[in-house]
Amino acid sequence: MKFFVDSAEIDEIRELAETGLVDGVTTNPSLIAKSGRDFTETIKEICSFVDGPVSAEVTSTDVDGMVEEGRKLADIAENVTIKVPLTWDGLKACRAITQGGTMVNVTLCFNANQALLAAKAGATFISPFIGRLDDIGLDGMDVIQEIRAIYDNYPDTLETEILVASIRSPNHVKLSALAGADVATVPPKVLRDLTKHPLTDKGLDAFLKDWKSTGQTIL
Repeated sequence: MKFFVDSAEIDEIRELAETGLVDGVTTNPSLIAKSGRDFTETIKEICSFVDGPVSAEVTSTDVDGMVEEGRKLADIAENVTIKVPLTWDGLKACRAITQGGTMVNVTLCFNANQALLAAKAGATFISPFIGRLDDIGLDGMDVIQEIRAIYDNYPDTLETEILVASIRSPNHVKLSALAGADVATVPPKVLRDLTKHPLTDKGLDAFLKDWKSTGQTIL
């Protein structure tokens, strides 16, 4: 499973990218606003050191506006992926932008039917928001499993990758991987938290104490 960082904070993304664990980045207007930086310059800088897809979201809601914005954003760098909402106009824009040779991430997906439509429209990625489904009392992972089953039924015609979004915890990442999702887009904190386990910390502490008691050094 690929990891995308869900952030617009340049320094944070750069640090994580240096680990070799980052396969791409997702941004949205809210994350850009939070960073306080210029939208276009932020996307351009991220693309300069991240080789994988970098999602940049359109702000228009009509098909013509989305296509126009999408083409402008695609000019920033070859690895820009255009994010469009899962609306009727968004699906039309997805089709047009994809046919122009640019990757498209259809976002704000909340059920399998929507994901099927996005795949039919040629989406490169579909972004189901599992955390927001959990927030309203549903199980977001059920949707991931349903989408995976539908896509797997038609491997020759539905090539869209499942990009799990609105991830809140390491458990969401694990369940996404178990369900066969292609990508997890994770906040930086969640990505770092994947390394953590109390027994790892306890074991390392014991090893270091034992090593110190020998009075030896490696260097």
